Amino acid sequence: MATITATETDAAPPSVPPRRRRSKLRLRNTLIGWSFILPNFIGFGVLTLVPIVVLFYMAFTNWNVFGKADWIGLANFERLIGDGSFRISVVNTLYYSVLHIPLTIVVSLGLALLLNNKLRGVAFFRTAAFFPYITSIVAIAVVWNLLFSPEFGPINEFLRFIGIQNPPGWLTSPEWAMPAVVIVGTWRDMGYYMILFLAGLQTVPRELHEAARVDGAGVWQRFVNVTLPCLRPTMFFVTVMLTINSFKIFDLILVMTDGGPGQSTLVLSQFIYRKGFEESQFGYASAAAVALFFMCIIVTILQFLWNKKRSI
Repeated sequence: MATITATETDAAPPSVPPRRRRSKLRLRNTLIGWSFILPNFIGFGVLTLVPIVVLFYMAFTNWNVFGKADWIGLANFERLIGDGSFRISVVNTLYYSVLHIPLTIVVSLGLALLLNNKLRGVAFFRTAAFFPYITSIVAIAVVWNLLFSPEFGPINEFLRFIGIQNPPGWLTSPEWAMPAVVIVGTWRDMGYYMILFLAGLQTVPRELHEAARVDGAGVWQRFVNVTLPCLRPTMFFVTVMLTINSFKIFDLILVMTDGGPGQSTLVLSQFIYRKGFEESQFGYASAAAVALFFMCIIVTILQFLWNKKRSI
């Protein structure tokens, strides 16, 4: 009987050490994770990283797509410094960003605060506010061009009705064309950033508002001392995204004003488009794109540093 027991024990398969089981499980989970994110990395490398590397190379060459790309060093950047149209496009881009960013933040945050309450039909109003963001940019441009018509547009008709005898020329005026584009850009983007602010408002603890209300804080005091501090991560993300998108504004300008009147709404992205695809100066356009890239990087780094300083 003892002999049979010893034989059965010797024939049992050896147990796998717990450490080896954990390493196999870790390897399996790692491979599963990479299988999910690898297609995204491949797409990023092929569609984004490789074009960026080529862009940086082309910025130091003279190439018009038909011939050979000749290396010319920093000549394209020296030409940018002396190009009046480039300087105008930089100023217009900054002008648009300075107006568009704070206005969009205020409007989208106001909408989020309003639609964060339990109102009848709140889902409909949220959808209506978001709808312009997914509407065709061409349709938006056509409708707003009609609204901004100096002679027959409803906006100027209303201004005349309230007593303004000489309303702005809007898209036909060098002084008012950019503010008009900012108004349309804010109207188009406010729904998207409203959704982000709504998500941030859901994370604000109700206990803080209740404690502030018990302490006698009013609506404005609760907003400044409770809501805004809790919204700091969302506000930072929205500001960074708005800044980058404002620096890259292109489609709205192209279909509404095409950079006019004159060069009053010419922005960097359109300057790059003109030099590259209309004048076939791809090396020069690549240099302007590199300048835009570094502008976005510098502003983003400054925003990160400012946010880090305020968080300490």
